[in-house]
Amino acid sequence: MAGIDELKEVPHRRFNPLTGEWVVVSPHRTKRPWQGQVERTEQEAVPAYDPECYLCPGNERAGGARNPKYDSTFVFDNDFAALKPDVPAVAMDTNGDELLVAESEPGNCRVLCFSPRHDLTLARMTVAEIRTVVDLWAAQFAELGCRNNVGYVQIFENRGAMMGASNPHPHCQIWATKSLPNEPKKEQQAQKEYLERHGKCLLCEYLALEATAGDRAVCANDDFLAVVPFWAVWPFETLVVSRRHVSDITGLDGRGRTALADILKQLTTRYDNLFEISFPYSMGFHQRPTDGREHPEWHFHAHFLPPLLRSATVRKFMVGFELLASPQRDITPESAAERLRSVSPAHYSVRG
Repeated sequence: MAGIDELKEVPHRRFNPLTGEWVVVSPHRTKRPWQGQVERTEQEAVPAYDPECYLCPGNERAGGARNPKYDSTFVFDNDFAALKPDVPAVAMDTNGDELLVAESEPGNCRVLCFSPRHDLTLARMTVAEIRTVVDLWAAQFAELGCRNNVGYVQIFENRGAMMGASNPHPHCQIWATKSLPNEPKKEQQAQKEYLERHGKCLLCEYLALEATAGDRAVCANDDFLAVVPFWAVWPFETLVVSRRHVSDITGLDGRGRTALADILKQLTTRYDNLFEISFPYSMGFHQRPTDGREHPEWHFHAHFLPPLLRSATVRKFMVGFELLASPQRDITPESAAERLRSVSPAHYSVRG
């Protein structure tokens, strides 16, 4: 059986046990010239308070409501929510042939501001400030997850205009849905089947392998490990995994919540330092469904999916083969992890 050293220079594919899908890895393509789209990197100075920002304390939002003059975190129902809690129960299956199928989907959408400061990001907040955000994430998961019409709570952050963020103020979103969305559903099935076949937790076993190997590890503390997963699709994709087997964020004790804040600070700082920019990404937590059932198969973790490829100006596009056949990447997960490990743990903006 071949080892990773025998595959690092040749095209191959890697299996993602969390989704049951494959990714093609083409390490020889890192030498190809780039004549495609180049992004702009000019970054304007961001003020601590922006009177035109819909999320800054005391400002009027686009929907007409006015924010309180909050001094820490702030959460509110999205003024332009994609989902609404009170929708009629409607289902459609034309002719019963399972070809034209639809159903109503109730839910809640909230916005959570990390800080009153308009100019901060997770990378530039303190661990104590991020811990306050972690506590609010846990409270929101518990509150929304207890609702009868909520089967899943998705906490996610789109960071940067490149990832579609319409406002630079540090914030995330929380969507609570009745049904289990596609990506968590894949992970639900994979983790359940692994537990049934092996009698062990999939991510507990994977974490032990990565902690021993070390070549895909990026940063760590006593309670969390951040790695570029063996099956990563995006060039600098990372997976943040709890060392303890907890199924959701509310299972973290005080130490665990502080450790989560710390690993998020470590990882986002390394992202920013890679190209010395405010690094764009989509990040989200995957945790147990809130359907009232026990889910021993679920292991709390977070995905970071950043789009940048070679530099601050060259991004990865998911097109062609990726859209129609299978994801493909050029740089190996091992080399991506090495690059993230090698940067300074101190944020470039304050290193002097």
